[in-house]
Amino acid sequence: MAEQLVSTRIEDGVATVIINNPPANTLTMAVMTELEAAIDALVADAAVKTAVITGAGNMFVAGADIREVAALDSAAKGRTVTLKGQAIFAKIEQSPKPVIAAVNGLFCLGGGLELAMACHMRVASERVRMGLPEIDLGIMPGFGGTQRLPRIVGPSKAAELILTGDKITGVEAKAIGLVNKVVPEAEVLKQAQGLAKKIGSKSQVAVRAAMRAIGHGLIAPLASGLEKEAELFGGLCETADMKEGVKAFLEKRHPKWIDK
Repeated sequence: MAEQLVSTRIEDGVATVIINNPPANTLTMAVMTELEAAIDALVADAAVKTAVITGAGNMFVAGADIREVAALDSAAKGRTVTLKGQAIFAKIEQSPKPVIAAVNGLFCLGGGLELAMACHMRVASERVRMGLPEIDLGIMPGFGGTQRLPRIVGPSKAAELILTGDKITGVEAKAIGLVNKVVPEAEVLKQAQGLAKKIGSKSQVAVRAAMRAIGHGLIAPLASGLEKEAELFGGLCETADMKEGVKAFLEKRHPKWIDK
């Protein structure tokens, strides 16, 4: 039996998804297929509240497999592959459970950065190099990079990074808002899991509602987003967790959530 390319371990409500395709954890279509299955499983698993995606060894994800890219010798093949990758990453972005990228190791490039951007939050190593170097291959990002990077860092900086193919450090990525935290390499996974556990300790009915509001706001005009926020807020006012949260605050104690 072939060695598993993507594995998942679950602890304290956190699913840690590990990409293991040495030496660079490249995103072959086999890896992408296993990643999709892992995402589907953790979304369906009631024991999972949050998730972390990381790379095995000394690498997050260095990008797509160049041999597979070279085989895309027609517009139809290129479109098919990009649509498949976009659909898989959309499952991460649209997950009702928060997903955090633990960007470890030396490189987070191309499809690796597109994967990290599909996650809801990013914790990066101080030494990691991040970028979208597809332009140096005569192509451009195809798994959502041209759409998510401008939304995260703004269109001007995104255009610079996409059109030059330049790589930036984790510290530089933090400065432009591409990552949430920058920590020493040894702390990346621990910090990402800690953030996941903190979110998992909150009322999950409130977390799910907030995730829906944020997701809606990314694709809708402001007025529509505000209406969705009001709708979801109103729904939370009828929950047992809302009543418990307010009571716990007044009684100066930690709330005991029942996620209902």
